[in-house]
Amino acid sequence: MSYINTKTNPVIFDIVLFLVRLFIGFSMLSHGYPKLETLINGGEVQFYDFLGLGPKISMILTVFAEFVCSIFIILGLFTRIAAGFLIFTMAIAAFVVHGADGFDKRELSLLYLSIYLMIITFGAGRFSIDGMIEKRKRASDW
Repeated sequence: MSYINTKTNPVIFDIVLFLVRLFIGFSMLSHGYPKLETLINGGEVQFYDFLGLGPKISMILTVFAEFVCSIFIILGLFTRIAAGFLIFTMAIAAFVVHGADGFDKRELSLLYLSIYLMIITFGAGRFSIDGMIEKRKRASDW
């Protein structure tokens, strides 16, 4: 029986990382964009104040993570740093905002959290701006 081995065919690994980055990045954009619209339109901000800095500052930080960092994830630029911000945001969502709720309310943030943990562990892969930078660095080393 034949199977795909990522050790003998690392391109498969990089393709999967690319597809996961695209899917998770665009999926999270759908959560961050409505929050960004609320901020831009000057609507009333009713948001969980997770740092004690006020609901508007908390929402701005969340928009940074969910919208800006998602774009970085999609591009594969500063991927691990962006994933770090998103891990923090999803941990707050899962364990603080929805900490007293049932699993059904925490499930989505925990799924995102687990995928971002995978991304921070494996990086962006070959098909990313980070990968191109790394390739260029290796080519210039003596």
